[in-house]
Amino acid sequence: MTQDELKDAVAAAAIDEIRPWLDRNTILGVGTGSTANYFIDRLAELRDEFKGAVASSDATAARLEGHGIEIFELNTTGSVPFYIDGADEIDPQLHMIKGGGAALTREKIVAACADRFICIADASKRVETLGHFQLPVEVIPMARSYVARELVKLGADPVYRQGVVTDNGNQIIDCYDFAIADPVAMEARINAIVGVVTNGLFAARGADILLLGTETGVERSSK
Repeated sequence: MTQDELKDAVAAAAIDEIRPWLDRNTILGVGTGSTANYFIDRLAELRDEFKGAVASSDATAARLEGHGIEIFELNTTGSVPFYIDGADEIDPQLHMIKGGGAALTREKIVAACADRFICIADASKRVETLGHFQLPVEVIPMARSYVARELVKLGADPVYRQGVVTDNGNQIIDCYDFAIADPVAMEARINAIVGVVTNGLFAARGADILLLGTETGVERSSK
């Protein structure tokens, strides 16, 4: 199977996971990225079985609306029963690195308000230790150089992602060569740096369910 076929397979599995729980009052949280897009396209077939969605980015909102799915503000919904999103990396404890598409802050907010976080990913995203994929850090623009110096002290090789402005009007620093032995502790340490909005470690609030696309089918694991 191609990577795109694996992404579509886990999107279909996520639909099967949530469909028994949908009703006309259900508002779902929906993530951002190529795998999430496959989920959105399949979710369109169920648009009459649930109320709408909270989007983790402007791009996701536009794709959902393009399928006739109503968008709701998280401040109005308060919480969502499910958040479905991909990952750039995921470890055996279902800790993740996310934010390759620069939507990490809104993704983390929606995830925090979800009863269940379903991660959908292909097998290439599974790792034993996080950090092979660069770790994104969203920063207030005036703090970028200061934050980069502090990240060096933590052992990272920070690189400014030029030309990228987040939906929140901020900038992204990507941390390379940064093996992360304790994701929960490192998430907190980076977030404590003045000027950091948040970082792409989803460890304090990781996934509850992983649907992983492999050559032999979709593997389901949970905490």
